[in-house]
Amino acid sequence: MSTPVEAHTLPNGMLVLLREVHSAPVATSWIWYRVGSRNEPSGQTGISHWVEHMLFKGTPSVPRGEFDRLIARNGGAFNGFTWIDYTAYYETLPADRIELGLQIEADRMINALFEPGEVESERTVIISELEGYANYPETWLDEAVKAIAFAAHPYHHPVIGYKSDLLAMTRDELYRYYQTFYMPNNAVLVLVGDFDSTAMLRTVEGYFADLPRGPALPAVRAVEPEPQGERRVTIRRPGPAEYVQIGYLAPDCRSADFAPMAVLDAVLSGAKALSFMGGGAQTNRSARIYQALVETELAVAAWSSYGPTRDPYLFELNATVRPDRDAASVEAALIREIDRIQQDGIGPDELAKVLKQVRAQIAYNSESVTNQALQIGMWEVLDSFRRLDSLLDELAAVTPDDVRRVAQHYLTERRRVVGHFIPST
Repeated sequence: MSTPVEAHTLPNGMLVLLREVHSAPVATSWIWYRVGSRNEPSGQTGISHWVEHMLFKGTPSVPRGEFDRLIARNGGAFNGFTWIDYTAYYETLPADRIELGLQIEADRMINALFEPGEVESERTVIISELEGYANYPETWLDEAVKAIAFAAHPYHHPVIGYKSDLLAMTRDELYRYYQTFYMPNNAVLVLVGDFDSTAMLRTVEGYFADLPRGPALPAVRAVEPEPQGERRVTIRRPGPAEYVQIGYLAPDCRSADFAPMAVLDAVLSGAKALSFMGGGAQTNRSARIYQALVETELAVAAWSSYGPTRDPYLFELNATVRPDRDAASVEAALIREIDRIQQDGIGPDELAKVLKQVRAQIAYNSESVTNQALQIGMWEVLDSFRRLDSLLDELAAVTPDDVRRVAQHYLTERRRVVGHFIPST
């Protein structure tokens, strides 16, 4: 992504990031809010995700369902999502229609209705979504591992929230949260595509500059204490197989150890794009975990994951156990792969191969204007959009000694949480 990003801050505190890309007559508009499940107080888990849903429910000028029809009639696509550190909405449209995306986001930033009937309808939808996730053993295991991995930090609760909180939350609580966090001074607008930046900034100012600045934002003060020893959890429920999940408290994306940890993840299970939710749980067949667990028929699938987060999160190892094997043997095999790197390190050839794969993933993930805007906005809300200019250099500077060092420092028994899912009879 060699085209520079222009940054402008509006008087109400909203940051605007513009990148011209003239390869196709397409443009994308993303609005990022610096709010996710990380910001939720006890008793209001899932409120960020619920508010995200409510912003699709209409304003006084655009009735419920009309957002979808407007975008479709203009040949575009739009959506939104909530994660632990952020909420984002986007519209990708023909370049001469991109103003529609600005119109929609400026309107619902201030004028979302939160009608009581829609709040109740969405309560039912979200609880149904939560109950659907509960059909998967991986959900039960992941939530149990996160719950014991984080004693102090709100990363311990699921993004969708706890059912008891979803049942109890009121329309007024949702609306106050919206009026606090979904305001210009907590927003980043990212535009990428076939436009003139000077003219586009004037258009943006016309929609957003006069919107009122929001209130002072509540700080997230929670800091996860240094782990004092291994913690274990076993979930016994109906399910098709045994599962293993191991998490190690790992550094956030602003740490100097982020790049070596990302390379370590790639060594174990293949290169990721270092994007939203870590870029997926793909496993390269030549990677260590695949060779050690899937090729040897210990596991049906096995992978590691590590991605950029605002605060220290987890470096994870996961596996689906083969029916004729057991969780204990799969856990031991995963830990052996960590031990191998801690004791023997990795060679320069393996590092060179992995770095080439990581560069390819990042390049592939930056081809479309939509993905470019995702990367720019995600890095800005986590650290700075300028990390995109330095990320490849950070990765290229990683040495075999760095990979071994971070494995020895972070992937220790003291920092480890181990979860097993065992099907009940």
